[in-house]
Amino acid sequence: MFGNKDSKKEQAAQKRSGSTAPPSNSSNSLVAGTQLDGTVKADNDFRIDGTLIGNLNCKGKVIIGPSGTVDGEIDCVNALIEGNFNGALKVKELLSVKDTAKITGEIVTDKLLVQSGAIFNVKCQMGGQTLSNVNSNKNKPSGIKKDLVLNA
Repeated sequence: MFGNKDSKKEQAAQKRSGSTAPPSNSSNSLVAGTQLDGTVKADNDFRIDGTLIGNLNCKGKVIIGPSGTVDGEIDCVNALIEGNFNGALKVKELLSVKDTAKITGEIVTDKLLVQSGAIFNVKCQMGGQTLSNVNSNKNKPSGIKKDLVLNA
């Protein structure tokens, strides 16, 4: 009476075929107390509250929760780090590092946001610029000087 005829038809077709496709906004999760060793490929967002030892290739956002640990390589669109990361991290858009994060390794990202209190010991490349020497611009002619301070 109140339902949509099309959605009832879709539900009936799914029951007949025995398959239910996940919604396009679904995400994956590695819960606390779980360890995964190997390579993971994900089309949707991926949250890690457990331990991943290996590589993650994600077409969405990767979240490493406060209890999460990753030792390996991550390639993703966006990332939010609250836990521990050791390895190589490639983020196509925005990398957000929260104050509880501990990151060691190499990072390539377009945009970077690091909260005060985060432990951030990395070699970082942003937007085509390598930030290997914080004070490298002190000997340049007058103009805007850029200093990057990551430890609070």
